[in-house]
Amino acid sequence: MTALEQYQRLESPAIWHPSPEAQRRDVILSFGEATLVIADQRGRALAHWSLPAIERVNPGETPALFRPGPDAEEVVELADEAMIEALMKVRRAIERRRPHPGRLRHVLTAAAVAVVAGFTVFWLPRAMIDYTAAVVPPQKRAAIGESLLESIRRISGKTCETALGRQALTRLHERLLPGQSGRIVVLSGGMPKAEHLPGGIILLNRALVEDYDDPAVVAGFVLAEDQRARDEDPMVRLLSTTGLATSFRLLTRGDIPEATLKAYAEVLMVSEPAPVEDERLVARFAEAGVRASPYAYALDITGETTLVLIEADQLNPDAGRPVLNETDWASLQAICGG
Repeated sequence: MTALEQYQRLESPAIWHPSPEAQRRDVILSFGEATLVIADQRGRALAHWSLPAIERVNPGETPALFRPGPDAEEVVELADEAMIEALMKVRRAIERRRPHPGRLRHVLTAAAVAVVAGFTVFWLPRAMIDYTAAVVPPQKRAAIGESLLESIRRISGKTCETALGRQALTRLHERLLPGQSGRIVVLSGGMPKAEHLPGGIILLNRALVEDYDDPAVVAGFVLAEDQRARDEDPMVRLLSTTGLATSFRLLTRGDIPEATLKAYAEVLMVSEPAPVEDERLVARFAEAGVRASPYAYALDITGETTLVLIEADQLNPDAGRPVLNETDWASLQAICGG
């Protein structure tokens, strides 16, 4: 592996100005084969700049401005000091490759060790995502969840709401998730059976309240989604899916672009639910006092793949207690107007 190849895992958020008249874009910079690769948040390459030709427009100032050549109108705005230093060192090293091949090898090797070490400590993507998720306060999580819900509404259709239905959902939340923030929302369609969002928001497809006679089925999907949220922080899932630039923007500007939330909403609407360990689900059902078998048969009518949940009820048939009273359940079943 050459010294330059050691940098190919380096990447950094930046702002790209394709031309003076064009709208600036949030991008990711990374090293290619003797080029600087400019890519969008989905990893699609937008431009390749030759490293030897790159010029810094404003030496000593931050954020640094780079262009691909003396007469170029295209500009990249970069604030990451580690990436700025790496870019300058690699560019100078490549420029000197022909006249000083031995010296270039040593320069690239030394730069690779220093920059990769710094990047690993301060900019390792997973570490940055975990850190960002950890510092987002509850109020901000709730606001992000509500914004994401609005994006989902545009895809899946309106939220089902009636006065009595809202009361029933509030009682269902208090019954299953006492003391937890958040709420349960029923959507009119266009989504999987259930999902969860930052801020403790749990989404249910209307079919779960209209197609089953036993509220224990709905309760099971709520408990399963809450367990998924406990297994993986919803903010970590969001940031891991949308990319490092989203984490950087959330840290520095305190928000997530609407376009990013819209794209993530589209991903959620087609995603398969993450598996949950049977033992954890059994424990959650037992803790909530809800029978697991109605949920198990809703997942698999044969019961073959959900046998652990079904047997948990057989071992303790008297463990369950009513999820909702008949009036609240009737109100919840009518929340979408039919």
